[in-house]
Amino acid sequence: MITKNILRFLTSIKKNNNKVWLDANRALYDISKEEFIAEVDQVLKGISGFDPSFVHLNAKDCIFRLNRDVRFSKEKHPYKTNFAAYYNPAGKKGDGAGYYMHIEPGKSFIAAGIWQPPTEHLARIRQEIDYNADEWIKLVSDKKIKKAFSEGFDKSQVLVRAPKGYEESNPVIAFLKMKNFVISNSFTDEELQDKQFVKKLVNCFEAAKPFIDFINRSVH
Repeated sequence: MITKNILRFLTSIKKNNNKVWLDANRALYDISKEEFIAEVDQVLKGISGFDPSFVHLNAKDCIFRLNRDVRFSKEKHPYKTNFAAYYNPAGKKGDGAGYYMHIEPGKSFIAAGIWQPPTEHLARIRQEIDYNADEWIKLVSDKKIKKAFSEGFDKSQVLVRAPKGYEESNPVIAFLKMKNFVISNSFTDEELQDKQFVKKLVNCFEAAKPFIDFINRSVH
Protein backbone atom coordinates (compact mmCIF):
# COMPACT_ATOMS: atom_id res chain seq x y z
CA MET A 1 0.00 0.00 0.00
CA ILE A 2 0.98 3.65 -0.42
CA THR A 3 1.73 4.99 3.05
CA LYS A 4 0.47 8.10 4.78
CA ASN A 5 4.08 9.34 4.85
CA ILE A 6 4.23 9.29 1.06
CA LEU A 7 0.94 11.15 0.65
CA ARG A 8 1.86 13.65 3.37
CA PHE A 9 5.21 14.39 1.75
CA LEU A 10 3.73 14.84 -1.73
CA THR A 11 0.98 17.10 -0.39
CA SER A 12 3.58 19.20 1.41
CA ILE A 13 6.05 19.49 -1.47
CA LYS A 14 3.26 20.80 -3.67
CA LYS A 15 2.66 23.63 -1.21
CA ASN A 16 6.36 24.20 -0.43
CA ASN A 17 8.18 23.51 -3.69
CA ASN A 18 11.60 24.88 -2.81
CA LYS A 19 15.00 23.64 -1.62
CA VAL A 20 14.80 25.41 1.74
CA TRP A 21 11.66 23.48 2.72
CA LEU A 22 12.99 20.17 1.41
CA ASP A 23 16.27 20.56 3.31
CA ALA A 24 14.35 21.28 6.50
CA ASN A 25 12.11 18.24 5.96
CA ARG A 26 14.71 15.82 4.65
CA ALA A 27 13.70 13.14 7.18
CA LEU A 28 10.13 13.00 5.84
CA TYR A 29 11.42 12.84 2.26
CA ASP A 30 13.89 10.06 3.08
CA ILE A 31 11.34 7.83 4.79
CA SER A 32 8.77 8.48 2.03
CA LYS A 33 11.32 7.63 -0.65
CA GLU A 34 12.32 4.39 1.09
CA GLU A 35 8.69 3.37 1.52
CA PHE A 36 8.03 4.06 -2.16
CA ILE A 37 11.09 2.02 -3.15
CA ALA A 38 9.74 -0.88 -1.08
CA GLU A 39 6.36 -0.53 -2.82
CA VAL A 40 7.94 -0.55 -6.28
CA ASP A 41 9.98 -3.63 -5.34
CA GLN A 42 6.77 -5.43 -4.35
CA VAL A 43 5.14 -4.51 -7.66
CA LEU A 44 8.23 -5.68 -9.55
CA LYS A 45 8.10 -8.99 -7.73
CA GLY A 46 4.47 -9.37 -8.80
CA ILE A 47 5.20 -8.48 -12.44
CA SER A 48 8.10 -10.94 -12.50
CA GLY A 49 5.63 -13.64 -11.49
CA PHE A 50 3.85 -13.40 -14.86
CA ASP A 51 6.74 -12.03 -16.95
CA PRO A 52 10.24 -13.40 -16.19
CA SER A 53 11.90 -10.71 -18.32
CA PHE A 54 11.55 -8.37 -15.30
CA VAL A 55 13.36 -10.62 -12.82
CA HIS A 56 16.73 -8.83 -13.11
CA LEU A 57 15.33 -5.37 -12.28
CA ASN A 58 15.24 -3.59 -8.94
CA ALA A 59 13.18 -0.58 -7.88
CA LYS A 60 15.90 1.98 -8.58
CA ASP A 61 15.93 0.88 -12.23
CA CYS A 62 12.31 2.01 -12.50
CA ILE A 63 11.86 5.08 -10.28
CA PHE A 64 12.04 8.62 -11.62
CA ARG A 65 13.94 11.36 -9.80
CA LEU A 66 12.10 13.96 -7.71
CA ASN A 67 14.09 16.79 -9.29
CA ARG A 68 12.57 18.43 -12.36
CA ASP A 69 14.54 19.40 -15.46
CA VAL A 70 13.70 23.11 -15.64
CA ARG A 71 16.18 24.11 -18.36
CA PHE A 72 13.59 24.36 -21.13
CA SER A 73 10.45 24.83 -19.06
CA LYS A 74 8.54 27.96 -18.09
CA GLU A 75 7.58 26.13 -14.89
CA LYS A 76 10.61 26.66 -12.64
CA HIS A 77 9.60 24.79 -9.48
CA PRO A 78 12.55 22.47 -8.77
CA TYR A 79 10.63 19.36 -7.70
CA LYS A 80 7.92 17.10 -9.05
CA THR A 81 4.79 16.71 -6.95
CA ASN A 82 4.50 12.99 -7.60
CA PHE A 83 6.37 9.73 -7.18
CA ALA A 84 6.44 7.63 -10.33
CA ALA A 85 7.88 4.40 -11.69
CA TYR A 86 8.03 2.89 -15.18
CA TYR A 87 8.29 -0.89 -15.42
CA ASN A 88 10.10 -1.98 -18.57
CA PRO A 89 12.57 -4.89 -18.92
CA ALA A 90 15.20 -2.32 -19.96
CA GLY A 91 14.42 0.01 -17.03
CA LYS A 92 12.73 3.39 -16.98
CA LYS A 93 14.59 4.55 -20.10
CA GLY A 94 13.72 1.42 -22.09
CA ASP A 95 11.86 1.75 -25.36
CA GLY A 96 8.79 -0.22 -26.32
CA ALA A 97 5.70 -0.67 -24.16
CA GLY A 98 5.61 -1.08 -20.40
CA TYR A 99 3.70 -0.36 -17.19
CA TYR A 100 3.55 2.97 -15.36
CA MET A 101 2.56 3.97 -11.81
CA HIS A 102 1.96 7.62 -10.86
CA ILE A 103 1.34 8.54 -7.23
CA GLU A 104 0.06 12.07 -6.55
CA PRO A 105 -2.58 12.97 -3.95
CA GLY A 106 -5.92 13.19 -5.71
CA LYS A 107 -4.37 12.44 -9.11
CA SER A 108 -2.93 8.93 -8.87
CA PHE A 109 -3.21 6.53 -11.79
CA ILE A 110 -1.65 3.56 -13.52
CA ALA A 111 -1.09 3.07 -17.23
CA ALA A 112 0.11 0.48 -19.70
CA GLY A 113 1.39 0.90 -23.24
CA ILE A 114 3.72 3.22 -25.12
CA TRP A 115 3.72 7.03 -24.94
CA GLN A 116 4.93 9.17 -27.87
CA PRO A 117 6.75 6.39 -29.72
CA PRO A 118 9.35 7.50 -32.30
CA THR A 119 8.12 7.77 -35.89
CA GLU A 120 9.48 4.39 -36.99
CA HIS A 121 7.89 2.62 -34.00
CA LEU A 122 4.56 4.35 -34.57
CA ALA A 123 4.56 3.19 -38.19
CA ARG A 124 5.27 -0.40 -37.15
CA ILE A 125 2.52 -0.41 -34.51
CA ARG A 126 -0.01 0.90 -37.01
CA GLN A 127 1.04 -1.72 -39.55
CA GLU A 128 0.73 -4.51 -36.98
CA ILE A 129 -2.74 -3.34 -35.99
CA ASP A 130 -3.78 -3.10 -39.65
CA TYR A 131 -2.42 -6.56 -40.51
CA ASN A 132 -3.94 -8.16 -37.42
CA ALA A 133 -7.13 -6.14 -36.97
CA ASP A 134 -9.24 -9.03 -35.66
CA GLU A 135 -6.64 -9.98 -33.07
CA TRP A 136 -6.26 -6.34 -31.98
CA ILE A 137 -9.99 -5.74 -31.60
CA LYS A 138 -10.40 -8.95 -29.60
CA LEU A 139 -7.44 -8.00 -27.41
CA VAL A 140 -8.54 -4.45 -26.53
CA SER A 141 -12.16 -5.56 -26.08
CA ASP A 142 -11.30 -8.22 -23.52
CA LYS A 143 -13.37 -7.86 -20.34
CA LYS A 144 -10.35 -8.20 -18.04
CA ILE A 145 -8.36 -5.41 -19.64
CA LYS A 146 -11.40 -3.11 -19.89
CA LYS A 147 -12.13 -3.62 -16.19
CA ALA A 148 -8.49 -3.16 -15.15
CA PHE A 149 -8.06 0.00 -17.27
CA SER A 150 -11.57 1.40 -17.19
CA GLU A 151 -10.57 4.85 -18.51
CA GLY A 152 -9.51 3.28 -21.77
CA PHE A 153 -7.15 4.77 -24.34
CA ASP A 154 -5.52 8.18 -24.14
CA LYS A 155 -7.15 10.34 -26.84
CA SER A 156 -5.23 13.57 -26.20
CA GLN A 157 -3.23 13.23 -29.43
CA VAL A 158 -5.21 11.85 -32.36
CA LEU A 159 -4.89 12.59 -36.07
CA VAL A 160 -7.83 14.33 -37.73
CA ARG A 161 -7.27 12.46 -41.00
CA ALA A 162 -6.19 8.91 -41.70
CA PRO A 163 -2.40 8.46 -41.58
CA LYS A 164 -0.63 8.15 -44.92
CA GLY A 165 -1.24 4.78 -46.52
CA TYR A 166 -4.55 4.10 -44.77
CA GLU A 167 -8.18 4.76 -45.68
CA GLU A 168 -10.96 6.21 -43.53
CA SER A 169 -12.94 3.03 -44.25
CA ASN A 170 -10.38 0.86 -42.45
CA PRO A 171 -12.21 -1.03 -39.65
CA VAL A 172 -9.54 -0.03 -37.11
CA ILE A 173 -9.02 3.54 -38.35
CA ALA A 174 -9.83 4.98 -34.90
CA PHE A 175 -6.77 3.16 -33.51
CA LEU A 176 -4.57 3.93 -36.52
CA LYS A 177 -5.13 7.65 -35.94
CA MET A 178 -3.77 7.49 -32.41
CA LYS A 179 -0.25 8.77 -31.65
CA ASN A 180 -0.10 7.15 -28.20
CA PHE A 181 -1.13 3.62 -27.31
CA VAL A 182 -1.78 3.99 -23.59
CA ILE A 183 -4.61 2.70 -21.41
CA SER A 184 -5.12 3.96 -17.86
CA ASN A 185 -7.05 3.76 -14.61
CA SER A 186 -7.19 6.21 -11.68
CA PHE A 187 -7.07 5.47 -7.96
CA THR A 188 -8.32 7.46 -4.98
CA ASP A 189 -6.07 8.18 -2.01
CA GLU A 190 -8.14 5.71 0.00
CA GLU A 191 -7.58 2.94 -2.56
CA LEU A 192 -3.84 3.62 -2.52
CA GLN A 193 -3.71 2.94 1.22
CA ASP A 194 -5.57 -0.37 1.01
CA LYS A 195 -3.43 -3.36 2.04
CA GLN A 196 -4.44 -5.10 -1.20
CA PHE A 197 -3.29 -2.23 -3.42
CA VAL A 198 -0.13 -3.95 -4.71
CA LYS A 199 -2.02 -7.13 -5.51
CA LYS A 200 -4.69 -5.15 -7.36
CA LEU A 201 -2.01 -3.23 -9.27
CA VAL A 202 -0.21 -6.40 -10.33
CA ASN A 203 -3.49 -7.98 -11.44
CA CYS A 204 -4.20 -4.92 -13.60
CA PHE A 205 -0.77 -5.11 -15.20
CA GLU A 206 -1.13 -8.83 -15.81
CA ALA A 207 -4.42 -8.18 -17.61
CA ALA A 208 -2.54 -5.77 -19.91
CA LYS A 209 0.29 -8.19 -20.77
CA PRO A 210 -1.23 -9.40 -24.10
CA PHE A 211 -1.65 -5.73 -25.09
CA ILE A 212 1.95 -4.97 -24.13
CA ASP A 213 3.21 -8.05 -25.98
CA PHE A 214 1.33 -7.02 -29.13
CA ILE A 215 2.97 -3.59 -29.16
CA ASN A 216 6.43 -4.91 -28.34
CA ARG A 217 6.38 -7.52 -31.09
CA SER A 218 5.62 -4.61 -33.45
CA VAL A 219 8.62 -2.50 -32.49
CA HIS A 220 11.28 -5.07 -31.60
